[in-house]
Amino acid sequence: MKKSMVYTKTGDRGTTSLVGGKRVSKTDRRIESYGTVDELNSFIGLLITETDDADDLEFLRFIQHKLFTIGSYLATDRENTELRIESKVSPESIARIEQEIDRIDSELPPIKNFLLPGGCRAAALAHVCRTVCRRAERQIYRLNETAPVEEPVLIFVNRLSDYFFILARKANIRQNGKEIIWDYTCI
Repeated sequence: MKKSMVYTKTGDRGTTSLVGGKRVSKTDRRIESYGTVDELNSFIGLLITETDDADDLEFLRFIQHKLFTIGSYLATDRENTELRIESKVSPESIARIEQEIDRIDSELPPIKNFLLPGGCRAAALAHVCRTVCRRAERQIYRLNETAPVEEPVLIFVNRLSDYFFILARKANIRQNGKEIIWDYTCI
């Protein structure tokens, strides 16, 4: 069996291929979208190294797989290529995120103030994931302006940033017993 080439040299001039073979600029909205999703997935990998709760680990792995699905979806040139079923986001996946948010949130005290990102390392990493997720969402909405994106993809990414906010709260309360409250009097 021949070993696959890590480098192909086909992108040396600032273009890359979508699923289906169409070549586009590496600055194309579609590339920015799935590139940011890939960045988020990498940060989740880092967050996993700071997570010891088995339920959280299992859910974060589920998220990583779904983000790979979304990356595949965003990388597919649907004008020329039929979308594979593996590249779709189901309503069940959205419901699973919502259920996980509700489960964790039910264990946390109510929020009474604005919170700052940070605290323990796991919480800080969850906040990085949250903000990269928000950037991915903005990139996907930019893409949606020129190449329609199915609603389940948009909803999934939106819920995902909410999940990371709740996960950060859980990590801080579990490790420190407190969260970092925004001091609005700081001048």
